[in-house]
Amino acid sequence: MAEGFEPVRDAFVRNFEVLGDRGAAVAVYRDGRKVVDLWGGTKDADADADGTADADGTGSEPWTEDTAQIVRSATKGVAAAVPLLLHQRGLLDLDAPVASYWPEFKAGGKDRTLVRHLLSHQAGVPALDRGLTVAEAADGVSGARAVAAQQAFWEPGTGHGYHAQTFSWLVSELVLRATGRTVGSVLAEEIAEPLGLDFWIGLPAAEAHRVGRVAPVDPPESAGLLKTRPRRNVSEAYADPDSLTRRAFAAIDPQPDENDPAYQAAELPGSAGIGTARALARFYAATIGVVEDGARIFTPATTALAARELSSGPDRVLVVNTRFGPGYMLHGPASPLLSPASFGHPGRGGSLAFADPESGIGFGYVTNAHAKSVTADPRPQSLLRALRSAL
Repeated sequence: MAEGFEPVRDAFVRNFEVLGDRGAAVAVYRDGRKVVDLWGGTKDADADADGTADADGTGSEPWTEDTAQIVRSATKGVAAAVPLLLHQRGLLDLDAPVASYWPEFKAGGKDRTLVRHLLSHQAGVPALDRGLTVAEAADGVSGARAVAAQQAFWEPGTGHGYHAQTFSWLVSELVLRATGRTVGSVLAEEIAEPLGLDFWIGLPAAEAHRVGRVAPVDPPESAGLLKTRPRRNVSEAYADPDSLTRRAFAAIDPQPDENDPAYQAAELPGSAGIGTARALARFYAATIGVVEDGARIFTPATTALAARELSSGPDRVLVVNTRFGPGYMLHGPASPLLSPASFGHPGRGGSLAFADPESGIGFGYVTNAHAKSVTADPRPQSLLRALRSAL
């Protein structure tokens, strides 16, 4: 760890002592150079809080520097680099109708949907009339057919709402139609391999042994005032089975087992990416500049595009105000990042990764202890407060 970043280390330790982390890692790059790389706890969240094994023997293996973890919706930010890279190369026009690449998508009032609407959660299809089974969600065909046939919930481009699960099939099929390649293969060959990133959308079987088990956790009582009560309208939206909020998160029904190797091997760029905190921090550092012993992903123009606001205001799914660029969640009350220039993505339950062009920061945090938070989890926010104090 670089001198001056000790507050981040102290906050990381406190996450285990006070905020309920079981196994986690955090990494930070500044101006292309790694300055923080920390990990701790147990590989499996099944462990007791003191790190000892549960009665069935699970949970005792320590988290190591090579432990990888599913990052849920933090996957979206990595996946978004693929269409932006295609745009940078002149292979994808963000102002073109989605149907010009994917003709079937024009059904259901979506004929005027633009590529930028799709990437910024304005496409109007955050939910499906019938949720897909896990097998259908992962088969590479059913999801695209379902979102193409789905009647839009609003006129695309006139509002926005978080496409929690359907983002996977929208981006996957768009990239496939534009290139003949999958998002996972483009990511692996054009981004991850050149930069040496341990991050996958579609986990190879050879890497499965590195992945820790996730589990839901409740904040400990010692977290005290850090536990917050959601606003009434938000609580009601999540409690109502007919709300767009519940339906968006139930586009895969029943909820998948994220510890299932078959789910981890699926190419779901909205929810099933797996990687290390180090890979996420390095990835985002490479979106804003050249990283040590590597290259950069985006040109300065594409970096500016990634941080450009395309949608903002009341989110029809999350029921709070959100801001989105082309695939990235932007700094705001629902996702407080480092500065107003930051772009990245949280993962429901705790994970967070982003870039901040103003300070030259690439940040990645992953955890196996999934809390109930959708955005602004207290653990990465504690790390961000410490990081601000170190800059």
